[in-house]
Amino acid sequence: MAATSRTPSVSAPEAPPQLGLRERKKLRTRIAIRQAAYRLIAEQGYDATTVEQIAEAAEVSPSTVFRYFPAKEDIVLSDEYDPVLAAALRGRPAGEPPLESLRHVLTGALAAFLATGEEELRQRTRLMVEVPAIRVRMAESMSGTAEVLADALATRGGRAPGDLAVRVSVAAVLGALREVTLYWGEHGQQGDLVAMVDQALDTLEGGLRL
Repeated sequence: MAATSRTPSVSAPEAPPQLGLRERKKLRTRIAIRQAAYRLIAEQGYDATTVEQIAEAAEVSPSTVFRYFPAKEDIVLSDEYDPVLAAALRGRPAGEPPLESLRHVLTGALAAFLATGEEELRQRTRLMVEVPAIRVRMAESMSGTAEVLADALATRGGRAPGDLAVRVSVAAVLGALREVTLYWGEHGQQGDLVAMVDQALDTLEGGLRL
């Protein structure tokens, strides 16, 4: 990442506490379903891939797929980062400006994702660009992420849950993340995605002056 003078070095968010057996089994099932979906979509395209095919490839029932993912679009968009990001936000220094906390946590998570699941991220981004239903669902998915992160940030700052200023700040940052990701996908996934997110956050921090 090409860090700016105000940007902390990128690091992955700290791992959440060790999961119990039941939670680990659920996580393995979610990952198996998602991996099966990505494999089938790569082979035959998004529209041609059915939930029934995904279930068969993941060796689960279609009802199990829907229990974990309410819609097919969610299989593409969902991940396990929200609780990790929230925990990392709560662990940032108490006096750190909220934008810097969000910058550190989000760029760190993105760098970690690129290091361990770059092909999945690239495939997800291609689908975000190519499939209108995924873009529509992405707005709903990011709304849930925004709520989780806003609650964590409000808690750390001693504000009430649902504080409007915190909600607006988190929504602005996630909106920037969304637009950068789409831009990156629309332009052949060229360039340093983490650095592009960092630059977008500089624009927010500078008061949106162009």
